[in-house]
Amino acid sequence: MRVSRLISLVLLLQAGGPRTAAELAAELEVSERTIYRDVLALSAAGVPVYAEQGRAGGYRLLDGYRTRLNGLSRAEAEALFLSGLPGPARDMGLGEALAAAELKVAAALPGTLRQASASARQRFHLDAPGWFRDAEPPPLLAALARAVWEDRELTVTYAAKSGAVTRTVEPLGLVLKNGIWYLVARVGPTPRTYRVDRVRSASQTGARFARDESFDLASFWSEQAAGFERALLSETVTVRLSESGRRHLRHAVEPLAYRAALESASPPDADGWVTVTLPSESVPVAHSQLLSLGPEAEVLSPPELRALMAGSAARLAALYGDAAG
Repeated sequence: MRVSRLISLVLLLQAGGPRTAAELAAELEVSERTIYRDVLALSAAGVPVYAEQGRAGGYRLLDGYRTRLNGLSRAEAEALFLSGLPGPARDMGLGEALAAAELKVAAALPGTLRQASASARQRFHLDAPGWFRDAEPPPLLAALARAVWEDRELTVTYAAKSGAVTRTVEPLGLVLKNGIWYLVARVGPTPRTYRVDRVRSASQTGARFARDESFDLASFWSEQAAGFERALLSETVTVRLSESGRRHLRHAVEPLAYRAALESASPPDADGWVTVTLPSESVPVAHSQLLSLGPEAEVLSPPELRALMAGSAARLAALYGDAAG
């Protein structure tokens, strides 16, 4: 542990100085007393570190000194590709490797480029989780991530709709979608998708599996997501929309349903209204979605949805009848 910390200390000083003992202690999460001891150890080992006095002083390396300790380990190199997602990387247990990789890269850069990382972070940030979601990662996420990195076979117990199911799987990858983690794992020849927060237990079998190098996680997920969305939209409703209704429909329904509705739109009638065929998950879901459009949408079919809309309109009229008068 101390050797790793000494390397990190050298890289911090190489990336730019001077640094005070307090700054180094905060960066390495140790006490200032530990920093003093580490600096003495580095000096004894021949590393030219010295202290500058004064208000702008601190520890620094002799000008021109470069260490060869900035080579990336495999774990750090892999984690580096997740540098745009520090939160998810930390959730998967890769935070320490990512921090070490970024530090080594910064140390290897010329002085004029060392502030590039800080400059980018000041200007861009990707917030992956969705609104109003628990920020806590699923308990088994880190264990699943380790198995994914190492191509380790797993025995998992999963809370399916029919009850708890135990399977032996080959974990191919992890996907973060709208704040929810999914595990893509092969069962036999077929990749399947599991919500990580429904995995109740996961243990390595001790066996490693041969990864199919032609498998593309992004392409698989894109196809699965599109197929899942299409499968959900199994109901079809016919709706008349005003110009305002057409504009607001995109905020009320799924993007796939919105695009399908636009493609099916009839020419505007004399009042500017169009008739569209709208895919929906079910009649109750369509009722909830179209109700948000108020008087800018008229359901033509199916009859049960038209009846639901009429009932809601009657209740609203009863509630606000006095105000209308």
